[in-house]
Amino acid sequence: MKPTNPLLLQPPRKRAKTFVISLGCLVALAATALPTQQAAAMELTCERIPGLLNTFLHKHITYRHLNDQLRERAIDAYIKRLDPSKNLYTAGEAETLKKSLKGIFFDVGSGECTSLDEIQKDIVERYVNMLEVIEAYVLDEGYAVDPSVELVIDPDKRARPKDAESQQALFKKLVQFQMSNYISNGDTLDEAKEKLVHRYELLVKRAKEFDAQDIYSQFLDAFASALDPHSNYFSAENNEDFKIQMQLSLIGIGVALTSRDGYSVVEKVIPGGAADKVDKLRPKDKVIAVAQDGEEPVDVIDMDLRKVVRLIRGERNTVVHLTILRQSPKTERFVVSITRDKINLEEQAAKLTFETVKIGEKEEKLAIIDLPSFYGGRDPSERKSSTDLRNLLREANEAGAVGLLLDLSRNGGGLLDTARDIAGYFIREGGVVAVKDEYGKVQVMRDEDPDVLFDGPMVVLTSRISASASEIVAGAMKDYNRAVLIGDDHTFGKGTVQTLVPLPPGLGALKVTTALFFRPGGDSTQHSGVASDIVLPSPFSTDDFGESHQPYALEGSKIPAFVDDSANLFETASQTKQHYQPVTPALIEELARRSAERVSESEEFGEVQKKLQEAEERAGVIRLQEILDENEAAKEDEAAEAAEDESTEVEDEAEEEEEEPTIQRLEAIEILRDYVRIQHAGGPETLTAEVRKPPVSEL
Repeated sequence: MKPTNPLLLQPPRKRAKTFVISLGCLVALAATALPTQQAAAMELTCERIPGLLNTFLHKHITYRHLNDQLRERAIDAYIKRLDPSKNLYTAGEAETLKKSLKGIFFDVGSGECTSLDEIQKDIVERYVNMLEVIEAYVLDEGYAVDPSVELVIDPDKRARPKDAESQQALFKKLVQFQMSNYISNGDTLDEAKEKLVHRYELLVKRAKEFDAQDIYSQFLDAFASALDPHSNYFSAENNEDFKIQMQLSLIGIGVALTSRDGYSVVEKVIPGGAADKVDKLRPKDKVIAVAQDGEEPVDVIDMDLRKVVRLIRGERNTVVHLTILRQSPKTERFVVSITRDKINLEEQAAKLTFETVKIGEKEEKLAIIDLPSFYGGRDPSERKSSTDLRNLLREANEAGAVGLLLDLSRNGGGLLDTARDIAGYFIREGGVVAVKDEYGKVQVMRDEDPDVLFDGPMVVLTSRISASASEIVAGAMKDYNRAVLIGDDHTFGKGTVQTLVPLPPGLGALKVTTALFFRPGGDSTQHSGVASDIVLPSPFSTDDFGESHQPYALEGSKIPAFVDDSANLFETASQTKQHYQPVTPALIEELARRSAERVSESEEFGEVQKKLQEAEERAGVIRLQEILDENEAAKEDEAAEAAEDESTEVEDEAEEEEEEPTIQRLEAIEILRDYVRIQHAGGPETLTAEVRKPPVSEL
């Protein structure tokens, strides 16, 4: 047996770091993990892997040493990277591979990576075998698309084939699905056959081109993903892509993509981006083909995410066409055409609108603020969401607004300092968020500004898309009884901080989870998110959305509560006063009762609930007949639209079309109206009951 690498066993070193949050990813900056010996770019070699594994372990919030559980998880994650679609290995072969990899960390710890190289050679042979089976099947004269085929498209929801026979049956189902996509695009059967065979020839070619650096990068990133969903190894090329994403400086479509089970999946539609303006994409959509304007679509299933992104990127004012697969509840397949452009900060910025509420004989104003992200940077010259929101709140006060709806339902996060400042606008002063590092040290970030910029009734609209810094604001508003939370059952549940560790040129960077953050009540938002006081039916209320359903998601924890009385109470010469009327359980109960009556009578909410139930019953099964039927329906719709365009007078193009509010926002406005009326009436049963208390933390 080869000796273990002592670097993987030595105790961690202390170090200082600075916390920064950007674009929904809490990121800290750290010193380089390895000393830069020369300016020339280095290559990722087998000998460098132990030091990189060691850096991950030294910095991670939970896993400080390589134990048996982490070894097993890392091996599972590696096998999933090798075979994301669960079609290359049968169940028995995967188990055999897993056993053979038990000593892999001893090998790489000694600078020996032969087993990784051999596995890649075997992968090439498996792709060649798959190509031969598929060619024989699809090029047979008797082949025809079978509309009755059903396929569980998500590999996590299907088992590996038990033997070679069931493996070939899976190949054929996948072929039927892919052929139906080509035919739905207007290809003839012969054209579809040619494209499909070429697609698998490209898979073989790509597998053969996988070099040593690709192999080692794949192993390192699989290890990182076994730590938690937000830790990664970035190769030099991927690191450049990450920098572009963080800077939002790229001409593109404004969509964050992730690779999952062989598919390029929409993770986030960036507010203000080109895709946001089109308003057709949503999280969890699968991009299955990409076409340049006037060119044939390129199938991107099982394509490396880097290459997919390159196909989508392009020059400003050029058009890219994405073929999208969506399951909710039935299978939908459609093309979205997007004109590439820069992110428009004006579109991304906070916006203020007004609604009215009738109180007695008088009409009053309600302020509605949409905050799609916590934008801004460290540079004082940059526009910041906190400054914009301060100005909008002043404008709301000047207009005499008697209630406020803060919409965070599509806010995926942003700068931590900004989130702290914004939460501070609605309380007097006090702890807003705490950060706990890997050594157990807790730092409480406080709002020190005694100004309260709005003290009237307030509701916060959230969803399972609301993540990271938006959860900090929502959690603080709940723990200080400052606002009523409305939306999905809970927010996304990302309560972790990642440290970005730059490496010497050529080696890329490490992104590793190094801390958790906590609400004033002592609860972490990690895993569970922030629960709504009033839950509304929503298309995002499924297991597909949320941290708790991510592979190897870290569990949340608790720290002692740091809720401050000074957040609301202040002393005058004669008495103690409150800045705002605290939210009470009785108030929430009454608001929820009234909302439930409206929701039960709403056809729109009824349709949402129906679709959620249908999606649950289908359990991810795709029926090819639906794809083919949908294609015919789309052709009929296009013909109808063309006829309508010919007979309809073209409207002024300069006139901006207002974005339709969601039914969740409309109901949130109704709840705010109820809230304002109740407070105006001064009902003792709703306003003087005991305020809700943050849970007691148990350590």
